[in-house]
Amino acid sequence: MSIHIVALGSERPGLGEEGGGQIQGGLLWSYLGRSAVAGARELLEGADGGLLNSTAATRHPLNPAFVEYQARMFGDVRVVVHDCPSWDLLDRDWVATRGVLEQADILVIKYSVNDKLTFQQVRDTYSPRIRPLLRHWAVPVIVAAVGARLNEEGPPCTCPLCASDWSSCVPHSEGLQLSRDLGATYLELPSLNDFFVGRYFGGVLEYFMVQCLKQKAKERPDKRRSHKASDLRPPQLEQPARLPAVRVEESHFAQDMQWLLERGVQFADVAFYAGDSGKELGWAHAAVLCAVSPYFRQLLLGGQARERPVSRCACREASQSLLSTWDGGMDDPARPDGHLSGRLSRLVVKDPLLCVCLWEMLRFLYRGASEWKQLQDAAGEKLKNSLAVAELMDRVRSFLAREKGSRDTLTPRSSQQSPHYLGNLFNSPLCSDVIFMVQGSVLPAHRAVLVARCDVMAAMFSGKYAEARSRVVPIHGVSSDTFLSFLEYLYTDTCCPASVLQAMAVLVCAEMYQVKRLQHLCEVCVCAYLQSMPSRELASTGISVVRLLRRAKCHNADQLYVWLLHFIANNYLIFSHKPDFLELSGEWRQPPIQSDRDNHVAVQLGC
Repeated sequence: MSIHIVALGSERPGLGEEGGGQIQGGLLWSYLGRSAVAGARELLEGADGGLLNSTAATRHPLNPAFVEYQARMFGDVRVVVHDCPSWDLLDRDWVATRGVLEQADILVIKYSVNDKLTFQQVRDTYSPRIRPLLRHWAVPVIVAAVGARLNEEGPPCTCPLCASDWSSCVPHSEGLQLSRDLGATYLELPSLNDFFVGRYFGGVLEYFMVQCLKQKAKERPDKRRSHKASDLRPPQLEQPARLPAVRVEESHFAQDMQWLLERGVQFADVAFYAGDSGKELGWAHAAVLCAVSPYFRQLLLGGQARERPVSRCACREASQSLLSTWDGGMDDPARPDGHLSGRLSRLVVKDPLLCVCLWEMLRFLYRGASEWKQLQDAAGEKLKNSLAVAELMDRVRSFLAREKGSRDTLTPRSSQQSPHYLGNLFNSPLCSDVIFMVQGSVLPAHRAVLVARCDVMAAMFSGKYAEARSRVVPIHGVSSDTFLSFLEYLYTDTCCPASVLQAMAVLVCAEMYQVKRLQHLCEVCVCAYLQSMPSRELASTGISVVRLLRRAKCHNADQLYVWLLHFIANNYLIFSHKPDFLELSGEWRQPPIQSDRDNHVAVQLGC
């Protein structure tokens, strides 16, 4: 096995482009040489097989800016170092430099504390380029500040000598901030002696090398010695090389809204009638129509602030109205199940094309007003006339126009709505018919949207419960922020929790209301947040992964439960030192470090 270490920068101030001669005696060169002698390892060797010296080190084949030299450690592990002492050489061929960085198992960034100009160049120019690559590859990084500052706490006097020396040194705080930006381990080495190089720097580097070897051992195919047929073998289980994937089911937002149109008559508050015969054509929901169409929003809500006439035309600029509202003073008719809804709006359809294809138009609007090809095909089957279909399409585009007479109504693409158009109604009192009281917060909502998107809400508002006839519904056991995030998903079909704890809170709420897809989205968010944490942040964070594991098991988050088991196993050295690790049962706490026991531990961890 081999480990590739990429070293960038120089620990000596004032290093120019000709830095190959200064590789010898540098940080990594000194560490490998001293470690090999102290540990009775093999002598250092160069690319040509000779001893490691200035003649054995060769240029990297992909990028000549890197000097390559090798060593043997841990018996038979080959350590290959790609060292680039000058940052300016990286600019000559960044594509080749990226190819070298992709091979790195460990990245070491060096600089001298007495060369502030070079440090500022690294911080302002090269660090923003390297940072995205590190997030993608998850490579351990070491930032080594080499050298002793003559004035650690600032100049003791104002003489020019002290002031100039102080201004040319890199403070400890700036080096620490650079390491935080890169997610790296920060080390300060006042000198390159046996203690700082061998024990301080070497101890950290060897830790990362051991972790790298463990990871590579897991990824290698299992090569075992031949066993006799009578020998007992550990349980065989296919364990993935990576963490298990958390799958999310496809969105059924459009199907939910179509179900509301077809079967949600109980919560409909808009009725359509034919203008010539007065025949009832269908039912709809004002909240959905107002959200998707400015035309219907003006038609249904444009005159709420003033007393409306008995008959009113919504298209004042048109010579003939397509739709009109009618208030006849009649009581609202009862729904088929006897449940009374709120105020009923009656719309008279005066256009004959809309009378014939009203159902197709409503289905098009409910599904997001984006399936133009399906609407055209459905209208063609009914009308059997291409000119009539074209006229109908123009009328539908006029319903989606943001301003009357706008040129945006000329093409279907310009009048497409967002697939999750109900976001306009989220936490809005517009057409609201129910109010949730959560921890003193008032959250307006719409029954039609809730029953279409959540089965528990549908049962709550459809059955013989107090919520079915009450406008104010109290919610207990959930915080206002969590319930607001839950409602946001019902309206927009998206979920973006701000933290791991918020994602778990929404997951519990989704499990309580049996919204499976939202639960899976929260599982993905928790996994993404934890996987993006560097090792040091994971070790110091206040988030208890063990308690997350327990909550996932308690609330039927099976995918998250399995993923957390893998995550704890892959980061065993970090979690085994935490106090809450003792809360796990004894059979879960066996570290997966021996290759002969990997399958046994995988079974115990439920992988």
